[in-house]
This record gives sequence, C-alpha cells and structure tokens, in this order.
Amino acid sequence: MSFDAEEEYVSQAAEGSTSEGLPSDQVADLVEYVVCGLVDDVNSVSLDVTDSDDGTLIEVSCSEEDTGKVIGRRGRTIKAIRTLARALGQRVGTSVEVEVLG
Repeated sequence: MSFDAEEEYVSQAAEGSTSEGLPSDQVADLVEYVVCGLVDDVNSVSLDVTDSDDGTLIEVSCSEEDTGKVIGRRGRTIKAIRTLARALGQRVGTSVEVEVLG
C-alpha cells in the first residue's frame, strides 16, 4: 500500500466512514495494519481489544521471533505505533493504550 493509500485509510477512519461499529475497532484496525506490515508471520498476529470506561486497551500478540520487530530498537517502533493509535483514538473519541505480548 502506498503512502497516499495509508493516508486515505487514516482519514477515513478518523472521519468514521469505515464500516466499523466502535471507535476502538477503527484504532485496532490501524494497529493491526501496521503490525502486520512489520512481522514475517502475519498469521500469528492477533489483537485483543478491551473497552472500559477509562479507555481502550489493545494487546498485540505475535510470534516470539517477531516481537522484537514490533518493539524495535529501544522501543522506538512500539512508541510510534502507540502515538498513531492515540492520535486516531483522540480523533474518534477514545483513549487508547497498546501493549505487546510475546
């Protein structure tokens, strides 16, 4: 997917024009898209989304070999994923936390 297509996806999600029901689903879709682009074993990626009054918790599970790719050097990659998720979450009206499980 090109940069323009990714930008279009993010703007559609922020406007709520995707076919998802909850705002947290839109954020989870974005996180899943980014994570699947990073890992080698896409079939091992799964997300557990927990909604509460305080916000949304997205737990990303992947194979142990791919965990390092998702976290990145000194946590830079997961920090960027969290920044994207929080920014989209703010636009759709929910607070978001992203955690990686090995």
